[in-house]
Amino acid sequence: MTENRKYIIQGIFLLVGIIFLVQLFAIQVVDKSYRDAAEHNIIQEVKEYPYRGIIYDRHGRIMVYNEPIFDLLVTPHEVKNLDTLAFCHLLNITKEDFKARMAAAQAYSEVKQSVFYKQIANREFANIQGKLDEFPGFTIQPRTVRAYSYPVMANALGFIAEISKEELARDSTKFYHQGDYIGKSGLEAFYEPWLRGKPGKKFKIRNVRGIELGSFKDGAYDTLAVPGDNLTTTIDLELQRYGEKLMAGKAGSIIAIEPASGEILSIVSAPSYDPSLLSGRHFSENFERISRDTTKPLFNRPLMAAYRPGSIFKIAQALIALQEGVIKPYTRLECNTLLIGCHNHAGHPPGVAEDLIGAIKNSCNPYFYQVMRRMVMQGVAENPYEDSHIGLDKWRSYIDKLGFGRPLGIDLPGEKSGLIPDAAYYDRAYGGRPWKFSNIYSLAIGEGENLVVPLQMANFVATVANRGYYYTPHLVKRIGEGGPLPPYTEKHDTGIKPEYFEIAVAAMAEVVKSGTGQYRAKLPDIEVCGKTGTVQNDPNPDHSVFIAFAPRENPQIAVSVYVENAGQGARAAAAIAGLMIEKYIKRDSAELRMEPYVLRGEFLY
Repeated sequence: MTENRKYIIQGIFLLVGIIFLVQLFAIQVVDKSYRDAAEHNIIQEVKEYPYRGIIYDRHGRIMVYNEPIFDLLVTPHEVKNLDTLAFCHLLNITKEDFKARMAAAQAYSEVKQSVFYKQIANREFANIQGKLDEFPGFTIQPRTVRAYSYPVMANALGFIAEISKEELARDSTKFYHQGDYIGKSGLEAFYEPWLRGKPGKKFKIRNVRGIELGSFKDGAYDTLAVPGDNLTTTIDLELQRYGEKLMAGKAGSIIAIEPASGEILSIVSAPSYDPSLLSGRHFSENFERISRDTTKPLFNRPLMAAYRPGSIFKIAQALIALQEGVIKPYTRLECNTLLIGCHNHAGHPPGVAEDLIGAIKNSCNPYFYQVMRRMVMQGVAENPYEDSHIGLDKWRSYIDKLGFGRPLGIDLPGEKSGLIPDAAYYDRAYGGRPWKFSNIYSLAIGEGENLVVPLQMANFVATVANRGYYYTPHLVKRIGEGGPLPPYTEKHDTGIKPEYFEIAVAAMAEVVKSGTGQYRAKLPDIEVCGKTGTVQNDPNPDHSVFIAFAPRENPQIAVSVYVENAGQGARAAAAIAGLMIEKYIKRDSAELRMEPYVLRGEFLY
């Protein structure tokens, strides 16, 4: 019996040993999950950040580039016998700041590296580098930030910043991780997928105490970071800088477009800020200061500011009326100021009956009141209220094709649509009560409920320059070695006959030759076609507005200018538009006679 018990016990030990051997074989050979778990305990994946794409102007001049900076990393358990006073002096921080940073690092991990001090500039790093070996536990990690060749175009270029928790949660691709930087606005945001590049990976072996032992399998699984695509913009840097000079001390915008392509040559938002302020270690404090500025430098006026179009809308009214056949170029209508007030410029007294070109040249309000009435009330229905509904919606469909009342689709975030009312809008506004043309006549002269953004007016004048078509305005002509995105090569037709645009062009040429814009927008040796606008802004001073293109044949540039609280369009806006056209076409030979007038800003209230 005892002998049998001995064999049983031996058998049990043998069985347990066999079970252990089988399990060990399974763990080490058959089941790789345990091996993978063990390797992950000692293999650390390190992200290699790619260089962000560089941004150039249309002539290949660098606008935005990458500047090296350095993050100071700390491994808390390796920090021994630290001369805290000397270390704080080296980094120019207080002892309290040091304690807070070290506490945060220790809370993250005693044995793993974390960022102790972010974004040390190159010049600061030069002072630190030679003394860092005196402080064990601290190492340097290189990174880059955005830098700018000139302090211009801040709103359009945009900025990058550390990704937020909300943005991380929305990232379904899991491309980003905490601590990554992402485009927050402007071109940096719109073209983020191209600019950001592709990160690389390096696998480092660390022991259980977090000490690096070298590359895993001699870097066999490492991948290189792929730099982001460079962007070649449509911007003419020289013209951009000049436009910002002209708008200094003012509020408003300038947009210049190459009509034949839709390429934006200059986009000025004023007031603005130096884009370098939102790059580097002082981003947060600078952003807070800029965002609190009452002049709203972060507000991108070319895309976001909504104004009444004013008299420049008369060009659109003329084109629609000609296409609909409710007037002819020779149609004469009396300047009846009992209908609506008129500017009654010299040579345009009350009661005069102008033809269409004369009415545009002298910006006759009563003329366009009557044109709009003919357009809205065409006698399609006997009931005048129903007839007004039908006519207004037909007018609205033309306005839409001219690029108003909706975002155009520029390659920048934040574009607003403006507002062009239709019949349904007035049905809501009047709460079901009847309305007709006499209730909405101010639309005829670009007032009332009409709202446009400056980009739409720039696109419109480019459309007139092209005699009836446009390409969606855009800021990038090449992504890497490729061209622009497909939407920016698509031609958009307005459905209005080119011959009617020729009449509008002839009228706009007369505006500058001898009409409301003749003095400040007229240029020697360049035939400028333009239209003034004085936009009501009660109770504040009116806004000064001007649209123009030049030359008359084979136009090279189309311009929209808004100057807030600057009065008549024939003053500030016309002068600025003329200067931008002359600067672009004539370059160094430009006389720029109106420049002192603009820079003095005597027109501002």
